[in-house]
Amino acid sequence: MSSQGVPRGAVLAVVHEPVALSPGGPLVLELRGPLGPADAETVAARLAQRHRAFGVALDSHRPGHHTLRLTPPAAGGLAALPADLLADLLAPPPPGGEILPVTGHQQTLLRAALTPAATSTGTSSGGNSGSSDSSDGSDGGDGGGVEQLYWDWSGPFDVARFAAAWQSVVDRECVLRACFDWVAAPRLVLHARAEADIAVCSPAAVTWPQLLRRDRARGFALHRPGLLRLTVLAAEPGGGGGAAPPRVLLTYHPALLDERGVHLLLREFYRAYAAGGVLPGGERRPDLRDHARWLAGQDTTAARQFWARAVPPPRAATRPGRPGVATGQSGPGLLDTRLRAPETFRLRSWAALRGAAESSALHLVWALLLYRAAGVSGPLPVSFGVQLSGRDIALPGAAGIPGLLDSPLPMTVTVDPAAPLAGLLHQVRDALLDLAAYPWASTETIRAWAPRPPAAPAPAAGPGPVAGPAAAPAAGPGPGAVAGPAAGVGPLCGAGGTLVRFDGPLVLPKVLRSELAAQGVHADTPRSAAGAAGGPLTLAARHDTAGGLVLGLFYDRAQLADEDAAALHSQCVRLLRALPEFRQAQASAGQLLDLLARAATPRMARPVPPAPHPALTVLRPGHPHADVICLVTAPG
Repeated sequence: MSSQGVPRGAVLAVVHEPVALSPGGPLVLELRGPLGPADAETVAARLAQRHRAFGVALDSHRPGHHTLRLTPPAAGGLAALPADLLADLLAPPPPGGEILPVTGHQQTLLRAALTPAATSTGTSSGGNSGSSDSSDGSDGGDGGGVEQLYWDWSGPFDVARFAAAWQSVVDRECVLRACFDWVAAPRLVLHARAEADIAVCSPAAVTWPQLLRRDRARGFALHRPGLLRLTVLAAEPGGGGGAAPPRVLLTYHPALLDERGVHLLLREFYRAYAAGGVLPGGERRPDLRDHARWLAGQDTTAARQFWARAVPPPRAATRPGRPGVATGQSGPGLLDTRLRAPETFRLRSWAALRGAAESSALHLVWALLLYRAAGVSGPLPVSFGVQLSGRDIALPGAAGIPGLLDSPLPMTVTVDPAAPLAGLLHQVRDALLDLAAYPWASTETIRAWAPRPPAAPAPAAGPGPVAGPAAAPAAGPGPGAVAGPAAGVGPLCGAGGTLVRFDGPLVLPKVLRSELAAQGVHADTPRSAAGAAGGPLTLAARHDTAGGLVLGLFYDRAQLADEDAAALHSQCVRLLRALPEFRQAQASAGQLLDLLARAATPRMARPVPPAPHPALTVLRPGHPHADVICLVTAPG
């Protein structure tokens, strides 16, 4: 914010002295810095418009010094300055832009992206890819808080048309013109205009693994719009039958988009490409703005009551490995294994005959692996995250909204090795149905709703630019257990938790595929490269075009060494393949686990707690042409 004639280097400061307020008394703020009377009036008008519950009065003493008096609502008064109001003072929206609140899940991902550990430059000796060849890009590099998809372009490739089609999608989809602002409170800022970020590289200048590593290390500037980019590795010269086709790398930030949202954007891109580079129609509605309004209108009473009794207990097993030493490795890892179509059909039939889907069979097997890693006998609760799409809601058109609508929610079941397998299958099925009633919930809101033991010490809130609940407590004393208040929720946001994701296919409409085929273009199904795993370990399942079930294991190599990850992945696949053999009604969970009796239990390193931050952190030391920027941590 600036006015004409403002001295070079002037900054805006908002001064607020937190004193005890009389009932109904105003909050008094002094605005000092590059604000003339007209600028101050603009600020006051914006606050009056966005915060209608407040009475706003402005006194202008002189240029650069103004006083704002904010009178809170009569009912209840106000004890502190709201963070979103302070954010509107310090970081006004861009011209033509709109402001949306971030979801609890976005707060978690933003905090992870802004934590020093998330941006450290770990090196990797190479990841793993079980059934896919290693050149597909799972080797090396630090995830840098990004996700990556890639596919080979089949057919004629027109770079100008490709770029025009993506720019048309950016103009239509507000999510591609969004960025984040976290001054006082995290917010999503929608810009009126943004440019598609597209680059073309020559295979003579960079190899595919090098391109993946460089792209992951590049990350994103979260405060600038355009948190999705595309890089094309051009076709190898020669044009012969053996020449490699162009390969497209799509990189996005998981705090803005989920994978289904990316596939929705890809569908729009192909529509634009088939139409010559221009997407028919105007801006999408409904979009993130409509979803935010729908979300704000939800009655949370039933959800609060559900999570008051469904929060995972502190003794729940959450880690798929026994406590181990440091791995000596770093960076993301990826393993892929495919169940052939006949094996997938047998698994689906076994689950269907017992009234469940094949996703429930996957949840059952994962629950058994968590139980086995805990090293106990007798019944034990286990907890892991499941990913819900968040688009099965009572908002017309929600299924087509690209954005971050999905959310990991903790599923808790009790594993008893002596109980029938069918009973455990029904447990995971019913637990998922319960979670599906509240797909808009998040681990952040659940943690706020969950009852907390009065004797347990609350985790200290670490400093950082993103507001929200305190960070999750570190892993607790017992094998596979987590201690602390709302302990079962915390691991999904950080230390120790695992996530199981079942990705449904998003097939292009037949008419669109026909239009592309008529132009010689075949839309290949994108594949995932090792990126942000959403925690130390994510198990992602999807169907391939032949009907087989592909199981991808994304893991943090600092917590799970390649050898242990391979063992865990192999054991999961082995149990899934064996499950249809247990047809007897009384077949027990322990009998299935007996198949792994001779196999070693994987080891998993304990997560390292973050180092404490000083009260004053110098983010930029400054020089004659740049200001000093500091981050000040205030108690509470």
